[in-house]
Amino acid sequence: MIKKKKVVFIINPISGSGKKADIEPLILSTFDKDKYEIKILHTEYKSHAAELSKNAVDDKTDIIVAVGGDGTINEVASQMINSTSIIGIIPGGSGNGLARHLGIPFNRSKALNLIKSEKNIKIDTATINDKPFVSIAGVGFDALVAKHFAASNQRGFLSYFRLVASKYPRYKPKKYTIIIDKNTKIKTRALFLSFANSNQFGYNTAIAPNAKLNDGKLDLCIVKKPVLIEIPLIANLLLLKKIHLSPHVNIIPVKDIIVKQTKNRVCNIDGEAIKLGKVLDIKIKALSLNIIIP
Repeated sequence: MIKKKKVVFIINPISGSGKKADIEPLILSTFDKDKYEIKILHTEYKSHAAELSKNAVDDKTDIIVAVGGDGTINEVASQMINSTSIIGIIPGGSGNGLARHLGIPFNRSKALNLIKSEKNIKIDTATINDKPFVSIAGVGFDALVAKHFAASNQRGFLSYFRLVASKYPRYKPKKYTIIIDKNTKIKTRALFLSFANSNQFGYNTAIAPNAKLNDGKLDLCIVKKPVLIEIPLIANLLLLKKIHLSPHVNIIPVKDIIVKQTKNRVCNIDGEAIKLGKVLDIKIKALSLNIIIP
């Protein structure tokens, strides 16, 4: 007898547009029940995806699929680091930064067939004060926006853009002391700092155009506040993956970062907002997650 592959789908029903009811019959029709043992689970509260993922890892599940956005992927992946299980992604969030970076199909049939292919690689993950992230973390203006976006019932790029436009004019850059790889100190005022494993926040806005998921490094992005008249140019550079050409942006590949803030401000961790303290310790975990890619 052929041993069936165990595949668990963890669906966040409220991420993105929230319209995921049609995916269950598609999953069941895509995967041959003689070859696969399929479980379809739905999250019911915050951190539930992490609990379901931990149970799946403990059950020696071959593939664990996150159906949702970057926050869902973060929860699922957080329990899979340094395990033999492989994570798959069905994009279903708002920005879908990691899925866009990897080129995961947004067509659900194509994404499911990609998971069936089982083509996978190892990628880096990282931690910020021991809390894992896969795609991007940061402090400053983008974390503030993530906080308000999470609290809003509006989704999509237009809602995100409106939020940015409303908060930007009055936002004052904050003071940061940054220690890079234990030996280089930088004191600066910045609009925000990003610690980028993948290249973007989502919506194809590439804050770290040259970031690689398997190079054993994070791209530290130090972004100063441009004047309003420069915003259209900055936005174009983000979308064209050329933000590193801006004089307001300094990108440094690093392995370890310590950031000291004057206050315990909110952090953006794969799109989710959380406070972690005035001192942030960011570390890379090289090649620690198995992930399905095109």
